Amino acid sequence: MGPEEKVKAALPSRVRKAPVAAAGPPAARRREALLDYAPAVWVKASESNYTPSDRPEAYPIEYVVIHLTTDTLPMMLAMFKDPTEGVSAHYVISSTGTRIAQCVRERDVAWHSGSVWYNHRSIGIEHEGWIDQPVYTDGMYEASAVLTATICAKYDVPVDRDHILGHIEVPESTHEDPGPVWNWNKYMKLVETARRRIKT
Repeated sequence: MGPEEKVKAALPSRVRKAPVAAAGPPAARRREALLDYAPAVWVKASESNYTPSDRPEAYPIEYVVIHLTTDTLPMMLAMFKDPTEGVSAHYVISSTGTRIAQCVRERDVAWHSGSVWYNHRSIGIEHEGWIDQPVYTDGMYEASAVLTATICAKYDVPVDRDHILGHIEVPESTHEDPGPVWNWNKYMKLVETARRRIKT
């Protein structure tokens, strides 16, 4: 079983069945070639909103930072595509967990944490939702956990709360996401389970 098949086998069934990038036309195949994570769709952020790099050679990837969009998924993707916004994340996950968009290559530096140091050493994952109206579905937790576990396996990031952080926990951050209702115990157990299923 190859790496892509291992990742798909670890996915919850609802994510495995979700539509991924369309195959066939050359443009679609080119989009798929840009993906670092097979279940995602490629929705490229503006080149004005991230820093091209060659990680992990240029900088080690040591952290995963968990964010909340405080907007809808389409609005967040539109923001990342707007060159005047100055913000991006590597991934955005829908509230149901059935859609994952990759907006920045993992080798590149997304502008997501508010800290240049952490941006250079982390992968940022946005989750569709609002702090004052939290609806964290099982599907979203599960899809996010498998993505995080895959990143941890790929870059040898420890699966613990010192390396999987909320945006609020990043030094210099002025944000509060993912908020007090985010269930870290549940999430970390899901990440640990998914990580055990991914052989390296």
